[in-house]
Amino acid sequence: MTMQFDSADIEKNKVVSALAYLGILFFLPLVVCPDSQFGRFHANQGLVLLLANVALTLLNIIPILGQILYIVGSIVCLVFFVMGLVNTLQGKAVPLPVIGKITILK
Repeated sequence: MTMQFDSADIEKNKVVSALAYLGILFFLPLVVCPDSQFGRFHANQGLVLLLANVALTLLNIIPILGQILYIVGSIVCLVFFVMGLVNTLQGKAVPLPVIGKITILK
């Protein structure tokens, strides 16, 4: 997917785009570089990951089964966080597994 983004856009905005994976900071690329498609892609990925974490937190309310799913899901989200961060800093636009195809921000 990296081929669909301008290489100058990637180089200029990859650090700001990486910040999108830090929870509520998903909006930073939208504010700092609103015309960057690369930034918008990673802002969307960060938002989807944040919403997955919120859903997991709500799931934690359910005794035993919910708590087990919360622990497993949190580990998966941590792995997705690292994957997104590494891909962004390498200048790649690779969707996260499972949740990466969800598009909230266009």
